[in-house]
Amino acid sequence: MPDWLAAIILGLVEGLTEFIPVSSTGHLLLAKQALGLGDEPWDTFIVMIQLGAILAVVALYFQRLWGVLIRLPGKDPAARRFAISVLLAFIPSAILGLLFHDFIKEVLFNTTIVCVTLIIGGFALIALERWAPKAREFDAMSFSWRTALGVGLFQCLSIIPGVSRSGATIVGGLLLGVDKKAAAEFSFFLAIPTMVGAFSLDFWTSRDMLNGDVLGLIAIGFVVSFISGLFVVRMLVDFVGRHGFAPFAWWRIAIGSIGLAAIWLLA
Repeated sequence: MPDWLAAIILGLVEGLTEFIPVSSTGHLLLAKQALGLGDEPWDTFIVMIQLGAILAVVALYFQRLWGVLIRLPGKDPAARRFAISVLLAFIPSAILGLLFHDFIKEVLFNTTIVCVTLIIGGFALIALERWAPKAREFDAMSFSWRTALGVGLFQCLSIIPGVSRSGATIVGGLLLGVDKKAAAEFSFFLAIPTMVGAFSLDFWTSRDMLNGDVLGLIAIGFVVSFISGLFVVRMLVDFVGRHGFAPFAWWRIAIGSIGLAAIWLLA
């Protein structure tokens, strides 16, 4: 398969899975394995194209985010509260990402780990659909700082591929009494600094291998993930409001089970 076609396929997988609680990294690693691609530069590619999907959030929420930015210099209480809440939620995973970056890529980028965590996370979502605490917070832009920090601590679980960054933050939000729609939206907002940080770190640590061919593949995946991410962000909040997270839970369980079966059959 031509590398450019693999880049398009992986870009689609990234954009379609980044914001739903099914683990985009897990799906990308399984897709990479299915396409017969090697570790490098594709592991770096997988991390770096995630920024394309994140820019879809910036594009679709630009007016609200810009409104916060222009009010911050004037010390608007609501703008300051939102900015600090996102920062508080971002810090725990940023610290862990810096400390364990090499361990994550060298050890945890493992398809068996991905499949197992997909299945476990699927059952966790099903349990939350039935027994989540009653919602107390409904606006993603006005979380209490305690709630924001709690969501950030849950995001730390997503350093394990297959857990899902959005899944971990949404589960954390639901357990802390956040409404489903607000949990999904805050996951969008938190993705911006998280993935910008991951992109920057991987760009710096992998800079020696980023030649023209690799950068071209990353550009293809970046654009495709941005376009497909736009579609998902547009529909996800309404979909969650109507159907909850159970469809994603069963998808995780199915993909994880199929993946494990394939690994065992091919071993």
